[in-house]
Amino acid sequence: MNRLQDRYNKEIAPDLKKKMNAKSVMQVPRLEKIIISVCTSDAVQNPKILNGVVDEITAIAGQKAVMTKSKKAISNFKLRKGLSIGVRVTLRRDRMWSFLDRLNTLALPRVRDFRGLPNKGFDGRGNYNMGLKEQIVFPEINYDRVEKVRGMNITICTTASNDNDGRALLEALGMPFRK
Repeated sequence: MNRLQDRYNKEIAPDLKKKMNAKSVMQVPRLEKIIISVCTSDAVQNPKILNGVVDEITAIAGQKAVMTKSKKAISNFKLRKGLSIGVRVTLRRDRMWSFLDRLNTLALPRVRDFRGLPNKGFDGRGNYNMGLKEQIVFPEINYDRVEKVRGMNITICTTASNDNDGRALLEALGMPFRK
């Protein structure tokens, strides 16, 4: 069991149960999944670029990433329907906990000029979206082998019913939000 998951079960969940006046631990919000996605416009001209992106995201997540295809054609971007333009991976259970632990302790402190995560990333249902401008903040990525610095979107899905409960859960798990 991951150390962050162990801490959640022993300390954070009982603590949140008291704060939220929940009758059962099952009413306390918990993590469901984490989705990491990268979309690149370079893949329209050269589809082989996505193979390198798949390898990088697979190294970061510890799970095989899959390519995503465009849903519709946009002529201004020279994009056809069904063209591979991105990469996505969904993490659950142990891989989710270990990724969140590495994100909080290793990756976010390495971001340049980091002042905390913005509060506007919540969607109204307790889920949180954040973007990273470069994949090289993760220690799994070898800087010398990176073709181009790319950003990624990270979505953290919780069972919380509103943003306040979701924020309380993520703060207790160590996410550094702005004051």
